[in-house]
Amino acid sequence: MKQITPAHIAQLADAAQASPRRRANLNMHAELADPIQRLAIAMEPDTLVRPHRHPHTWELLYPLAGRFVVLHFDEAGYVIERCVLGAEAAVLETPAGVWHAVLSLDQGGVIFEVKHGPYQPIAEADFAAWGPADGEELVPALLAWYAKAQVGDRFEA
Repeated sequence: MKQITPAHIAQLADAAQASPRRRANLNMHAELADPIQRLAIAMEPDTLVRPHRHPHTWELLYPLAGRFVVLHFDEAGYVIERCVLGAEAAVLETPAGVWHAVLSLDQGGVIFEVKHGPYQPIAEADFAAWGPADGEELVPALLAWYAKAQVGDRFEA
């Protein structure tokens, strides 16, 4: 029997807080080649989930601890949908090919993700050109924007 217990969630949150990337994950799938990827991801509010898309799969998100802003974007980078997962919704599915980003609103936030495998690193073409990468100067501004962005808004550097 595979389980994610409250102790696992706490340990994962601690690992994210100690990580330079401010994220940590616990895989439930046995290997990266598994046809269905299932994992818990702890993320701190200051970690970047760069705007991206998964052309080959939908992505299902469920909060295990904390709240998360999930934004969907059009091709030009305008917000087309916004949800606070863990407050406005209990489960959220992003369709394949939709540009999206996630922001943890709470320290110790842990989200559960399910999507088709096998694991594929995100190709450069599947990161939004307007979204800064980890370590770039605009990351703090983007994260602050994620927290307040509404439908119709666009990030302006």
